[in-house]
Amino acid sequence: MNLSLGWFFVYCLRPLLKWFLRKTTGLCELQRICYGEVSGAPRIQRVEYSLGLSKSKQIRQLIDHLNDIADHRRFTGANEREILKGAVGTVLAVKKINPKVHCQFVSAFGKCVEQIWGYRQLIAEVEALRKTPFDEDSFEHERMLYALWDSLMPGEKLEGRVTKQWQDIGFQGDDPKTDFRGMGLLGLQNLLFFATEYGPPARHVLSHSHHPDYGYFFAIVGINLTKMAWVLLRDGTAKTYFYNVSKSLPTLRLFHSFYSFLFYEFDRYWMGRRPKDIMEFANVKDGFEKSIRVALLDSRTVFRIALNVESV
Repeated sequence: MNLSLGWFFVYCLRPLLKWFLRKTTGLCELQRICYGEVSGAPRIQRVEYSLGLSKSKQIRQLIDHLNDIADHRRFTGANEREILKGAVGTVLAVKKINPKVHCQFVSAFGKCVEQIWGYRQLIAEVEALRKTPFDEDSFEHERMLYALWDSLMPGEKLEGRVTKQWQDIGFQGDDPKTDFRGMGLLGLQNLLFFATEYGPPARHVLSHSHHPDYGYFFAIVGINLTKMAWVLLRDGTAKTYFYNVSKSLPTLRLFHSFYSFLFYEFDRYWMGRRPKDIMEFANVKDGFEKSIRVALLDSRTVFRIALNVESV
């Protein structure tokens, strides 16, 4: 659909169609979506689109309010229940929906609100970690770094804080702190989650990174994939995954799981492409990202790591 036709539909035909369907079905657009679409991304994305096009002053104010809450990461705990109750109540009043008659709508729409603004809040959480630099004077940062080594190289003692051994897990030099500059603490947390929560697959991927012909820098590639996961989250492409997988408020743990899938699948993609050398990394990464974006166009997409790793 070109821009002129799209404008004509949104601003001319769509309001007429909504009015006609409201008169014939007795249901507003949000009700029709919540009753007619399957749960997960298909329903949530359509609700999000419908709310975004709303011309109601009260709903526009509600959206601005929820955006502010999510951006300041206040959508948590008991506060979450009150926010959801208020958001649903506003829509019920604006759309003149009887909650006793349409209790199914109340539940379904509340879940959509939770996912839409939980996703926005997750972007803020991830961005805060990305902007947090690795601090060698922080006990917690250092603890995570050593835990990464222990998870990937169990049984092999690290000789010191600054050592060439870090190159065995794919850092560029003797001190890994310099490699976290681009993605900050987020890069370390992603790597650590993959190494601890998916230990066997992570060590399997690490073994591939040592391949004599198709090897690569495990940690450096991992940090590059952190950037990919962050971009997919920020530009909204990853909504399909999060809306389908999250059963409650989207969490940082779910982002780490998304990253872990990307890392595991990138390794399979890399080994399948059989690149001549590491200089092909940018082209292979771009091809992999395109394949992920295509997969996420399907509103039913759910990613999971295959735990039955094959022998190297």
